[in-house]
Amino acid sequence: MNISSRLTVNAKATPDKKAVVFPRFNKKTKRYDYSSLTFKELDILSNKYALQLQKLGLKKGDRTLLFLKPSLDFSAMTFALFKLGVVPVFIDPGMGISNLLKCIKESRPVGLIAEKQIHFLKLFYPDVFKTVKMNITNGSLTWGKMISIKKMKKEKVQSFSPVEFDPEDTAAILFTSGGTGTPKGVVYTHNIFDQQTTMLQDLYKLTKNDIDMPGFPLFSLFTIAMGMTSCIPDMDPTKPGSCDPKKLVQNIYDQSPTFVAGSPAIWERVADYCLEEGLVLPTIKYVVMFGAPVSVKLHRKFKTLLPNGTTYTPYGATEALPVSNISGEFVLKNTAQLTDEGHGTCIGQAAPGVEIKIIKITDDVISRFNENLELPLKEVGEIIIKGPVASREYLNLPDKTREAKIYDVNDTFWHRMGDLGFIDENGLLWFCGRKAHMVTTKTQKLFPIPCEAIFNKHPAVKRSALVGLGVPGNQIPAIVIERRDGQYLSGKGRSIFESELLSVAKKYPHTKNIQKIYLSKSFPVDVRHNIKIDRLKLKEEIEHHEIN
Repeated sequence: MNISSRLTVNAKATPDKKAVVFPRFNKKTKRYDYSSLTFKELDILSNKYALQLQKLGLKKGDRTLLFLKPSLDFSAMTFALFKLGVVPVFIDPGMGISNLLKCIKESRPVGLIAEKQIHFLKLFYPDVFKTVKMNITNGSLTWGKMISIKKMKKEKVQSFSPVEFDPEDTAAILFTSGGTGTPKGVVYTHNIFDQQTTMLQDLYKLTKNDIDMPGFPLFSLFTIAMGMTSCIPDMDPTKPGSCDPKKLVQNIYDQSPTFVAGSPAIWERVADYCLEEGLVLPTIKYVVMFGAPVSVKLHRKFKTLLPNGTTYTPYGATEALPVSNISGEFVLKNTAQLTDEGHGTCIGQAAPGVEIKIIKITDDVISRFNENLELPLKEVGEIIIKGPVASREYLNLPDKTREAKIYDVNDTFWHRMGDLGFIDENGLLWFCGRKAHMVTTKTQKLFPIPCEAIFNKHPAVKRSALVGLGVPGNQIPAIVIERRDGQYLSGKGRSIFESELLSVAKKYPHTKNIQKIYLSKSFPVDVRHNIKIDRLKLKEEIEHHEIN
C-alpha cells in the first residue's frame, strides 16, 4: 500500500483533467490568472521530485519538514514524499516560535523543504535543526549544499516506482495546534489516510465531477486522491480569520467549486460579505466547516446563500477525523432550538465505521476499557471513539499516548477526544465543550457550550466564554463577553448590560449561579482555525488582573 497510488490511478484514468489550480491576481487587469497542473502533469512532477529527493539521499522512513505555502509545488512535493516513502512532517507555523522550535526538535527531521523564511530561521537556531542533512528551498537564494525546487523541476526522468508499505507503516506526522496544551506529533499511517479519503468521499457523496476549494491546505490531498480538481483560494491559511472574503468569492465565481472546506472563521466572513453585497453561491453543494462548533446563526446565514447546497460540520481532531457529521439543514430543522436553550451543539451521527461512547469524566490514565466506564444516554461525560481513522500514538510521547488511548480487545483501542458531550435517545452526539474548559464549583459541574448559549441570547453579545476562577472543585464561575460593537462599557451602561445578562441567566438551572461578568474587546483564539476561544488564557488574564 502507498497512499500516493491514488494519484497515479487518477493520472491514468483522467490524464488531462485539472488536478490543482492556483490563483494569481493580475494588477493590470484587476482579475485573477490561474495556473494549473493536470493529473498527468502532477503525477510526473511528483515523480521528478521523488527521484531528485532520492538522489539527494532521502530514503524510506526519513522524516522531512514540509513548510511550503499552498501552491502547485505543495501538492506535487507531498505526493513525491509519499512515493519515496519519506515521512512528511506538517507543523503549523502560526503556533508561535517557541512551540514551533520545540516541535521541530522533537520530530528530528533529516530533510527540510521550506520557504526561505524557515531556512533563515535555521541559521539562528542551528541546534534545533541539527539533524537536518538535506535542504531544499522554494526561494531563489541558496547556500552550501542547499538546492532549489526550481532546479529540481529540470529532472528529465518522468517515471518513478513508489515504495510499498505495510498499511500500518508511518505515512506522515501531523502536529496538533496545542490549543489546550503542548502541540503533539500525531503519527498517521497509510491506512489512516486511505480510510479517511474513502470515508470523506462516502460521507459527502463526492464524485470526480466535484470541484474542491480548500481553506485548509491538507484537505486538498484528500480531494486530489479522490480524483477531484482542487482550486487553491487566495488566502493565508495560517490566518483564516483574516481572509479577504471578496477575494474568496471571486475565486468561487471564477472556478465554480461544488465543495468548500475550512475554519468557520473563513466562512463567517464570506457569508457576511455575500449578504452585504446581495450575492449567492449557486455552484456550492457543500460548505464543510471544522475546527470549532458552528453557530446556529452561521447555518442560518448560509441557508439563503446556497440555493443548491447546505452547510456541514464534521466533528473530529488531528488524532481522529471524521468522527461524526451533521448538515446545517438538519440542524435548523431539528436541533437549533435546543442548542439556543443551552443543551449543547449537536454534531450528528457517527461516521461510517466509527464507534462513539461517553464515559465518566476523569483525568486519570485508563489502561483498559470496561463497561463500568460507560455512562447512560443523555448524561454528559468524556467522548471516546474507536475506528480506522484513529491514530494509535503520538511521536516520541509514550506518556501522552497512554493518557489518550484506552486499550480494548483484539488489539483495538479507544481514543479520548478530550471533549465533553452526550448521546441522545436518537443516537445523536452532542458537544458541550473541552474537558480542560469545564468549571467545577463546590456544588456542580458547568460546561462551556451550554452555558455560553444562554448569554449569547442577548442581542449585543457577539460571543461569550465560560471560565472558572480559582482551583477546580472550588471554582467561581464567570462569563466573559465580547460585544458585537466592540465596546468596553463602564458606569451605568455597564450596570444595565450586566443586569440584563444576569436576568436571562437566572432562568436556567445551569447558569443561575453565574454572577461574575467580565468584558473583553476581543477573545484570544487558536492559531490554526482562528475561532476556538482560548478560555484558559482568558482565565489567566482575569486572575492576573484581579490579583494586581
